[in-house]
Amino acid sequence: MIFITNNIENYNESVFESIKHINEYGDEYWLARELQEVLGYKEWRNFYKVIEKAFIACQGSEIEPSDHFVEVNKIVAAGVSSKPIADIMLTRYACYLIVQNGDPRKKTVALGQTYFAVKTRQQETSEFANLSEDERRLELRHSVKGFNKKLFDAANKAGVVNYGKFYNYGYKGLYNGETAQDIKSRKGLKPKDDILDYMGATELAANYFRITQTEEKLRNDDSINTEDKANRTHYEVGAKVRKTMLEISGKAPEELPTPEKSIKQLEKERKKLPRR
Repeated sequence: MIFITNNIENYNESVFESIKHINEYGDEYWLARELQEVLGYKEWRNFYKVIEKAFIACQGSEIEPSDHFVEVNKIVAAGVSSKPIADIMLTRYACYLIVQNGDPRKKTVALGQTYFAVKTRQQETSEFANLSEDERRLELRHSVKGFNKKLFDAANKAGVVNYGKFYNYGYKGLYNGETAQDIKSRKGLKPKDDILDYMGATELAANYFRITQTEEKLRNDDSINTEDKANRTHYEVGAKVRKTMLEISGKAPEELPTPEKSIKQLEKERKKLPRR
């Protein structure tokens, strides 16, 4: 049984590491009932509602939930006998989704959000660093596509009606006033080409950050409740990403090279590769 101290200063990432398990294949996992206790949920039924929200969020991200949430039974003592109770094996990503959907008023949940966000990002970064430029482009393009859907939903709730105008505000902020059409013309693309399919990994990463941060801002800031405010927010986020790029690398996104092959070409080539 895990003892949770009332002194929040002593409640750190070691608590989450202490309940981590390793299976016979060397894969890490957590058990939902242990995570429930660490996060300060007294009743399983209440915590299970949070798990359900996380499960739905996983589905919405077009990721197979069964790879991250695995139902199991474990034996616990019940008086002089024992009985099986339902539990769930969770990956680090599943834990991340759970704490993101937890009660933000609980300090333990807030700490969990930080811990799993940082560790998940470290894991992703480590894996991402070993990919080739083309593999990075494919991974980022998939992520951009998924988060663009979330941005669309957030913009809709904020009152956006003209989505073309809304998206152009983000591009203008990031590309020093250029619209999507301006970017397409500069890259020498055809009318039906998607500019996101003709970006290198660095440029895609900049747009991914623009999209995710705008979605987060629209979703959490209730004062952004008109189309004009949403447009200005998108522009401001894009401009901040641009400023960060210039400060770190000295290069603006429009100065980055356009890849010779589109994402669609890379996807076709991947399909032709023999399966391992």
